[in-house]
Amino acid sequence: MSDERTDTPSADVLLVDRRDDGVAVLTLNDPDRRNAMSDEMTLAWRDAVAALRADAGLRCVVVTGAGSAFTSGGNLSWLAEKNDVAVPVLRDRMLEFYRTWLAIRALEVPTIAAVNGHAVGAGFCLALACDLRYAAADAKLLVPFTALGLHPGMAATWLLPEVAGLPLARELLFTGRAVTGTEAAGHGLVNRAVPRERVLAEALEVAARIAEQAPIATRLTKVALSGGGHPDMDAALRWESLAQPVTMSSQDMLEGIRAQQEKRRPRFTGA
Repeated sequence: MSDERTDTPSADVLLVDRRDDGVAVLTLNDPDRRNAMSDEMTLAWRDAVAALRADAGLRCVVVTGAGSAFTSGGNLSWLAEKNDVAVPVLRDRMLEFYRTWLAIRALEVPTIAAVNGHAVGAGFCLALACDLRYAAADAKLLVPFTALGLHPGMAATWLLPEVAGLPLARELLFTGRAVTGTEAAGHGLVNRAVPRERVLAEALEVAARIAEQAPIATRLTKVALSGGGHPDMDAALRWESLAQPVTMSSQDMLEGIRAQQEKRRPRFTGA
């Protein structure tokens, strides 16, 4: 993060593309700094996610980076400059930073990280915070906090175990080593690794497929799977015994059945 703060973020550092099918694409757009998560970009992200949260027509969100990187994470020069700042002040600022970026997890629709290039530290955590991840085969994903003398941040100690399991999370956090997109796919850190030029297209194809599904059912399914899913089968059954009847009473379910009977694509409206 940079030292200068402003309450008027520039739209240039974050591009928002709203598509006709209900998919929104957020592009971190500061390629000269490898899309570092500056104060300016953080404020733009805050405003963009808040606007998406209020959009009833939203079906899916895709996050990607401009240029050769997804994002290099936090601004290291800011961290060096603030070495002598009191812990309570740093704690409050870092918590605000974390919560702003991780607010994407609170969106009710599925989210996809199109990891077009290197994802470092907090940048890797941003990808992990999304529901799905598609990465460039040659991208490098790493959490080099301890190599910088830092404790992990941005919920790395929760997100990595959730996605990768404890053994791999420990290895990556203790050693700071990088994994390629191809290796990450093998470990389940990303859903699929593809050639770099195909990453965004791959993510958009999945987003379009998600956007075609019934919105109420999709949003309730995201709630069911949030935080690693239900603690046990009985909790899942109790949730499903309520959530499934909600969808049974929707017009979308009737449309889905009619479309299947008529052998056509359903036209879901979210009603």
